[in-house]
Amino acid sequence: MVDTPPPPETISPKSRTATLLLGIFTGFVGGHRYFAGKPGTGLLMTCTLGGLGLWWIADLIVIGTGEFTDGKGRRIVTWAPDEDRMSARFGADPRLGEEVEQLRGEVYDLQERVDFLERTLAQVRERPGLGPGSRS
Repeated sequence: MVDTPPPPETISPKSRTATLLLGIFTGFVGGHRYFAGKPGTGLLMTCTLGGLGLWWIADLIVIGTGEFTDGKGRRIVTWAPDEDRMSARFGADPRLGEEVEQLRGEVYDLQERVDFLERTLAQVRERPGLGPGSRS
């Protein structure tokens, strides 16, 4: 059976990374639930200290598997927020991504050239009479 992605209207715009980090560090008082828009259960977690730790651990597992939902019942599945929202929020130039990809390509080309040179030097060193300490 092939897994199909869930429809976009069932996916929360909230970040699973932020939810998980809040769950790890403030989960025993329900910080991740407040973030997800669930203040009622967040308050219950605060009062019970994360269900004496059991509810807290269960939530961490559910968040990690991508089954945790926000206050509107949408699953929090995306690890990183949308790049468009990040660009708008921090004023990043959209051409920056293109430049980064171009730089990655150039670094890859340089890596290939260095690998080629290392292989060539290794072959030259293996030839008899051309190793270190030999004179022609």
